[in-house]
Amino acid sequence: MTVQVFPFNPFSENTILVFDETKEAVLFDPGCWDDAEKAKLADFVEKNGLKITRLINTHCHLDHVFGNRWASERWKLPLEAHRLEEKVLASFEKVCQMYGIPVISSQPEIGRFIEHGDLVSFGKTTLRAILTPGHSPGSLCFFEENEAVLIGGDVLFFESIGRTDLPGGNHETLLASIRERIFTLPGETLVYPGHGPTTTVRHEMEYNPFL
Repeated sequence: MTVQVFPFNPFSENTILVFDETKEAVLFDPGCWDDAEKAKLADFVEKNGLKITRLINTHCHLDHVFGNRWASERWKLPLEAHRLEEKVLASFEKVCQMYGIPVISSQPEIGRFIEHGDLVSFGKTTLRAILTPGHSPGSLCFFEENEAVLIGGDVLFFESIGRTDLPGGNHETLLASIRERIFTLPGETLVYPGHGPTTTVRHEMEYNPFL
């Protein structure tokens, strides 16, 4: 399994593309801000002969969804996320106005809901969805067991954690999600967060000051 990270938009959000030797792929959190970022992602997909089969939001804060409409239409895929993210996604335009950011595109509706424990399969790879609320009500992480890889969204960062001061956030809930559902994974699990560099479960258990 290969994980390709694209830092996009003014928030330096990590758009993540996961694929394997079959060339089937899943696109997580398309944060493409402008035409140049969209072209960078599309060119990578085309040059590597990839077929994107799923479009998934780990959560629906604005920096993770800027490219949702474009990606959904380009690859003809329904948007997938947890059902508790519907209200978050519906507030996209209002939140853009609060940040003084132009609304570059409307958001598609969530076409398929992903629940805790659901399996996301593509090619020869299977990811398991893990519900990890606290940063956002329906935040999801996705774990690949064989290679111990976690697509983590904005739950756990390198020596930090997701913010909890946004609507639907809760600090104690986030800490419980990390301790009960991420720190129970193998220590060598490589975590690809929604911002910043990769880390491991073991490193965060030992050095994360919030935990």
